[in-house]
Amino acid sequence: MDELRSIVMRAGNTWTDTGLSHVTMVRAEACADRVYQPMLHLVLQGSKTLSIGDQVLDYAAATYFLVPVDVPATGEIHSSGPGQPYLAIGLALDVKVIATLLAGESEADARPNTGGFSAVTAPAEMIDAWLRMMRLINRPREAAILAPMIEREILFRVLQGPLGGMLREIARPEGRLSQIRRATLWIREHYTEPFRVESLAAMSDMSVAAFYRHFKSITAMTPIQYQKRLRLLRARWLLLFDPQDAAAIAFTVGYESASQFSREYARLFGMSPVRDAARFRSAPASGGASVMDAGVSESLSRVSSSG
Repeated sequence: MDELRSIVMRAGNTWTDTGLSHVTMVRAEACADRVYQPMLHLVLQGSKTLSIGDQVLDYAAATYFLVPVDVPATGEIHSSGPGQPYLAIGLALDVKVIATLLAGESEADARPNTGGFSAVTAPAEMIDAWLRMMRLINRPREAAILAPMIEREILFRVLQGPLGGMLREIARPEGRLSQIRRATLWIREHYTEPFRVESLAAMSDMSVAAFYRHFKSITAMTPIQYQKRLRLLRARWLLLFDPQDAAAIAFTVGYESASQFSREYARLFGMSPVRDAARFRSAPASGGASVMDAGVSESLSRVSSSG
């Protein structure tokens, strides 16, 4: 773990490309508000508290968790102390790679889907595989051969653990996760527009009742709550980087009532849009943790993208 931390300390205060396919790393010192895309996260140092829908989750060092679909989340980063920022590694989930590991697998090998966004203690074998992966940074010739094999090994370790069922669901092209992901991608691309749940259910090839149940089970939100989170995250970014006033921003992100926007914004972020914007703008430009890091602002600026 010490060697892994020393490697990840090179990361910027945002998710940083490592030069290894699907692998990113982060050294964070601020809040964790962003749209999380399907990824395996391993926490190396510090901890993170995330609010995803009606769930509040804590992720400590030496634990991993899976994000199965795009989910808007808010939260906080907690360092381990002075000079010990939050450190983590991410592996973007490639359905094709996961599917190759499932080929020939019997039903007896499969584990049940535990669901949720649970934190799981990383076994020594997984940490060892991650260390070998991260040692390949700046070794492109070795990485071209070894990194894909180590990626498969890391995913194999996940399949053997409590979150193996969820990883299997991600790889099933006609599984519930894939069906719900069609809806989440549509909402992300059209987050300012009203929609009917019936249309999203048809898009996902489900009945309305089944769609509603599975959507909330997978994202911890109803479809309307999911859209509201996207709108509010985008609004927060606009408050920071756009000269419009709060009422204009409310209409920009799809609200028909500025007062409703202010109420829902305060409910999520703990203060009114005007006060929140003033707090951000009065934060020191350097020296110590900023209120919002570059990675968060970049993520919020791309809320409407489907990447």
